[in-house]
Amino acid sequence: MAPPVMQHALSEASLPRGFRFAATACGLKKTGALDFAILSSDVPASAAGVFTQNLVVAAPVLISKAHLRASKGRMRAVVVNAGNANCATGAAGHAAALRTVAETAKRLGCQPEEIFVCSTGVIGVPLALDKLLRAVPLLARHRRSSARSFAEVSLAICTTDTRPKTAAASFKMAGKRIHIVGCAKGAGMIHPNMATTLAFVTTDAAIAPSLLQKTLKEVTSRTFNAISIDGDTSTNDALLVLANGEAGAPAIKGGTKAHRDFAAALEEVCHSLALQIVADGEGAQRVIEIEVRGAKTETAARRIAETIATSPLVKTAFAGADPNWGRIFAAAGRAGIPFDPARVDITMAGIPVLRRGQPLDFNERAASNRLLADRVPIVMHLHAGLASACYWTCDFTAEYVRINASYRT
Repeated sequence: MAPPVMQHALSEASLPRGFRFAATACGLKKTGALDFAILSSDVPASAAGVFTQNLVVAAPVLISKAHLRASKGRMRAVVVNAGNANCATGAAGHAAALRTVAETAKRLGCQPEEIFVCSTGVIGVPLALDKLLRAVPLLARHRRSSARSFAEVSLAICTTDTRPKTAAASFKMAGKRIHIVGCAKGAGMIHPNMATTLAFVTTDAAIAPSLLQKTLKEVTSRTFNAISIDGDTSTNDALLVLANGEAGAPAIKGGTKAHRDFAAALEEVCHSLALQIVADGEGAQRVIEIEVRGAKTETAARRIAETIATSPLVKTAFAGADPNWGRIFAAAGRAGIPFDPARVDITMAGIPVLRRGQPLDFNERAASNRLLADRVPIVMHLHAGLASACYWTCDFTAEYVRINASYRT
C-alpha cells in the first residue's frame, strides 16, 4: 500500500464512492446565499463524531450525539444549515431540529436516528423551521455525486468565512483506491475542545464504528484540537466522519498497515482543513505555527504552545510584525507548566532571539520583514526533555474587532 496522496483541488476522481451531496438557499442568510445542505451515503455508513464540550450546547449537537448512540454508529446522512445556530432556543429549537431530521429521513427512506443534524450562525434566535421544511424535498431530489455539488455544500456551511474549505486524500489498499474528502467552516469563535467548527468528512473505506471513533479522536488531538483563532469554543462544534465501505476493499483492522495508511490520510485531510480555518481567521493576515520542543511530556509542550497561541498580546504583536519575543516568553511562563527559564531558546521566523534565557542581538527590521510572511514559524526549546507539540493560530487585527462588533447588526 502506497502512502496517502493529498489533493488540494477537488475533482470527480477525488470523491468517495456511494455519497451524494446537495445545497440550496432556503432564506436563513440575509444575503440569499446557499445556507442549507445535505451529505448522504447510499448505504448505512460507519460513523464517528467529536463535539463541543461547551456547557452551553445547541440542540443539533444533543440530537446528533443521541442519534450516534441510538444507531450504534451506523448513519446515513448529515443535514446542516448556516445562518442560525439553533442554540438557546428552548423546546421550540429542539423540536425544529427533530422535525428537520424526520422530514429528511422520510425523503431518504431511512430512520430519523440515522441522520446527523447541524447548525451554525447566531445564537439565541428562533430557527425558521418552515424555510427548512420547504427546502428538504429539494435537497433530497437534487443530491449528486459530483465535485460541484460537494463544493456547493462547502459554501453553504460558511458564515463569516471568506472562502470555503475543502480537502481530499487517497491511498491504496488491496488493489483498491480509498478516497477521503472533507469540508469545514470557521473563521471566528474557534478554539479547540474536542472539536472546533463544523467539519464533515466522507470516505469509501470499510471500518468499524468503534475503530473509526478511536482513530478520529487521535487525529483530532493533532489537528482540529491544535488550532485557535480567538480562544472561544463554539456551542455548535461538530466534526463528523462517515465511512461506507463502497470502495470494495476489505475492512480495515486496528494495528495493521491499512489502518496506519487510513489514519495518515484522515489526518492529512483534517490537518489541511484545520489550517485553512486558521488562515481564514476573521481579520487574519498570517498563520502562526508555534512549536514547543524539549518538554518533559507532549501534554506539557501542548499546554505551553496553546497558552502562547491564545495570548492577545502575542497575537497583536504578530499583527504589527513586531518581533517582541518577550511576550512569547512571558506567555509560556504562565502556562502552569514548570520549566527553567535559564535554559530556554526562542527562534522567530528562523531568527534566534533568545538562547539559554539570554537575549540575542538581531536585526529587528529584518526580523519584522520575515514576520510579514503568510506563515510564520515560532520555535521554543525548553531543554527539559524529548517531547514536542505544535499549535497553530493567526494574528489578531483591528479587523477582527470590526467584524465581531457588527456581526448581528
